[in-house]
Amino acid sequence: MRRIMASAVMLFAISSTAVWAGQNVVVKHGKGASTGMITGVVLGPDDKPAPHAAISYQSSSGSMPHAVHADAHGRFTILKLQTDNYDVRASANGIFSEWEKNLPVQNGHTSELTLRLIYAREMPKSKSTKKN
Repeated sequence: MRRIMASAVMLFAISSTAVWAGQNVVVKHGKGASTGMITGVVLGPDDKPAPHAAISYQSSSGSMPHAVHADAHGRFTILKLQTDNYDVRASANGIFSEWEKNLPVQNGHTSELTLRLIYAREMPKSKSTKKN
């Protein structure tokens, strides 16, 4: 009986998963929840999990900025999000990911996200003129 139930749950999870805009985001549908959530992993430039990375998020309108931290395996969960679009970014050791913009969160859904930390391009040094 447990195998049948586990198979049914797995089949439901597979059949109710949608990819968002071809990005690193998967939305899973649930029932009865009044809020949504974002879960995911932060990977370093070497594609290995980035432990204890900081994840910043806010509504796409720029309001309600917050932050959470990843665990020792780079995994994070942002709970109790109201239906809205969110912008999400990670950082660790001075390295940042790009912003994942307009990530949709809906009641009863879980959006899964992979954030990859990338090195910024070296900024050109400003030219200064000396005054004598």
